[in-house]
Amino acid sequence: MSRRDLSASPAGKSRRAWVLLVLVILLGTWADLWSKQVAFDRLAPDPVEPNRAEVVELTRAGEPLGLLLPPHAPTVFIPSVLEFKLVLNRGAVFGLGAGGRWFFIAFTGIAFGVALWMFARWTMRGEWLTHVSIGLVIAGGLGNLYDRVRYACVRDFLHPLPGVEYPFGISTPWSGTEIWPYVSNIADLWLIIGIVGVMIRLARPDKPHSDNPEEDKPETD
Repeated sequence: MSRRDLSASPAGKSRRAWVLLVLVILLGTWADLWSKQVAFDRLAPDPVEPNRAEVVELTRAGEPLGLLLPPHAPTVFIPSVLEFKLVLNRGAVFGLGAGGRWFFIAFTGIAFGVALWMFARWTMRGEWLTHVSIGLVIAGGLGNLYDRVRYACVRDFLHPLPGVEYPFGISTPWSGTEIWPYVSNIADLWLIIGIVGVMIRLARPDKPHSDNPEEDKPETD
């Protein structure tokens, strides 16, 4: 079988493609959980370990989860570019859909199934960029799913563009006058990068090919 024939076969039949996918998922999930642990250990005066029972109680009462966090000033990494501060988030990415914890847990499970199907049946074995993107989507989902199951909320600490506002008094319904008011985490970053990668693949013609142009060249005798 030629290299072109191999690259045009489904990724689900390729051991190398599966190894790449699993490595991206494991490393991506580890990076997210490790960064959250470091942030919640070091950014406040004392280490913070969210209590699941208290999170559930506050959620039922409609109280802000910030009550569970000690007062602490944001840690500025690069002024107006990136700062770190602790936030407990009930919602999905950027706090959307706050309070729908079980919905997001179920949705994450369904999304995993769809992502694995896309990898195994929709992509070809040579499309490693798409496989990395799918792996990042799964890793991001796993990182936040772990938080939802263990803490009943998601631990966030990354705040890009803190305090930076739109010019000319512009405001939007989702962010007001601030360009990026959201505090997120590494899992959210993986989700964004992965979804963008998958969308780029969706925009391409749906035909078997490889992300490596050399593999798509027909072999000569």
